[in-house]
Amino acid sequence: MKASPWKKTADRQKERELKRDAVLRAAAQAFNENGFHKTSLDDVAERLNVTKPTIYYYVKNKDQILFECVRIGLERLEDASAEISGTSETGLSRLVSLWRVYAQIVTEDFGRCLILVGEDPLPQDTRRELRALKGRIDKRFRSVIAEGIADGSIRTCDPKMAAFAAAGALSWIARWYDPRGPLKPEELADQIIDLLIHGVGGDIPARTTVPGETIAALPPRRAER
Repeated sequence: MKASPWKKTADRQKERELKRDAVLRAAAQAFNENGFHKTSLDDVAERLNVTKPTIYYYVKNKDQILFECVRIGLERLEDASAEISGTSETGLSRLVSLWRVYAQIVTEDFGRCLILVGEDPLPQDTRRELRALKGRIDKRFRSVIAEGIADGSIRTCDPKMAAFAAAGALSWIARWYDPRGPLKPEELADQIIDLLIHGVGGDIPARTTVPGETIAALPPRRAER
């Protein structure tokens, strides 16, 4: 019996998912390079060498594309944070693993779109959904920091401030990282994480004075466990 020229349902579904992913990835690249408002669906279609009506077969509009791009970046981070948070390592070890994943994601198409474009251009209800997801991720990061303080692997600090400071430093990678440069994502992540953990001071901390106030010296550098 001759093979049917029609693909099985599972194969058709897989092919559609691959093509939809290609649409989203091409759009993310265009948003990252040109901005959301300056990118049209015609631009996305041109990148894929297809017609604009073809794009509509996979997405409803440009807003949905941006929503999916940001969601994918956030869900990758959430999935990784859930997996790492469930291990038996110290709080510091888990936090370093989370930071490494974060740094990797923000150098990729969807992660860069999350940082460079974000949810601000979207309607309010859509923004609310994505910000709720961001909130869950932030809460998990703070929880890991608090657990590290409790087990002694992280020095006493405000988990909220520590989470914000690290997220700011790692998110900014998306704005200046050049894949044509000399460092791979994991190499630059190691350097930034080392700075986050140990700071830029020498082994003998200095007392810093500002007008009208004295700031206590930082505690001695703690070795990683």
